[in-house]
Amino acid sequence: MEQSSYVYILASGRNGTLYTGVTSDLARRVYEHREGRTPGFTRTYGVKRLVWYGTFSSIHDAIHAEKQIKRWRRSWKLELIEKMNPQWVDLYETLNG
Repeated sequence: MEQSSYVYILASGRNGTLYTGVTSDLARRVYEHREGRTPGFTRTYGVKRLVWYGTFSSIHDAIHAEKQIKRWRRSWKLELIEKMNPQWVDLYETLNG
């Protein structure tokens, strides 16, 4: 049986940059983004706040969803975030508690 996989959206702020990613270990991956451990887009643009995530039963489903979300208009992504997290709080703090 596969472990859960996640699609997540990070933001630099409510009106800032968004980043969509996929992982099988959400807490570890978001920590890496927050600490700037991985060179690339999120480190360059300071995108560190976890504002949305979805759970999938397989990595294949998660990758499919990530590809779809990456093609969405920004307004659709904002709507998705605000359904789960209307205050745009950093959800990272809720992952290990």
